[in-house]
Amino acid sequence: MIRDLRIAVIGAGIMGEAMISGMLQQELVEPGQIMATELRAERRDEIAGRYGVQVTDDNVAAVHWAQVAVFAVKPQTLPRLLPELRGTLGDGELVISIVAGAPLRHFADLLGHPQVVRSMPNTPAQIGHGMTVWTAAPAVTEQQRGWARTILGSFGHEQYVDDENYLDMATALSGTGPAYFFLLMEAMVDAGVHLGFPRYMAQQLVLETMHGSVLYAMQSGKHLAELKNGVTSPAGTTAAALYELERGGLRTVLTDAIWAAYRRSAELGKGK
Repeated sequence: MIRDLRIAVIGAGIMGEAMISGMLQQELVEPGQIMATELRAERRDEIAGRYGVQVTDDNVAAVHWAQVAVFAVKPQTLPRLLPELRGTLGDGELVISIVAGAPLRHFADLLGHPQVVRSMPNTPAQIGHGMTVWTAAPAVTEQQRGWARTILGSFGHEQYVDDENYLDMATALSGTGPAYFFLLMEAMVDAGVHLGFPRYMAQQLVLETMHGSVLYAMQSGKHLAELKNGVTSPAGTTAAALYELERGGLRTVLTDAIWAAYRRSAELGKGK
């Protein structure tokens, strides 16, 4: 579907590199079909050496060359970057944004170009296990949606939504979600060390338990509450632990955190 597309990745940072790696590993494109932009010369050399793609520090030239321009930059760079690129996108060129909190209208207005896809991936994309939620402006064609679906699915799972409000929700749930799990795992490892385990052993126990639990939940098809109850014996160790977690307000704190991330994402979008 995208074997003949020229793709510019504007910003070859962590997520930009994940997209480049995903497309090449899935053999969706050849290295010569990708041009990555990066201000730092050493980073350009690193990306070119690792993937064999074209690199440049000229965003205008990259966007003008491409048929699909993927924006993988920090949100604070957009007010300077997008006006510089206004008028460089031709009819039929697709813009894909993975910038948190940047609504479709922001890209469309500042670029003067209506064919924009907004997406929210997460950091497991770096190992091909990302979860990306995306939506498209009305001007995006079916063919362009196919391009977007293929590109965004190259580094994990993708989910299209027809309401842009879901992107702020996804930012709070799946986009920010890895941080919640990392914090939980870190706390469990620290507790294991407190119990007396060597840190390396506590970490192995926690990581493998998390990994196995996720796979089990995905394959069993059971409700999460049912899976939890399957571990919980009357008056047992799990029941004692769950009682303390509920008494400490784990559900409430986690829900409040997700809502805080959602509000912040919405605030970022309103400020554009």
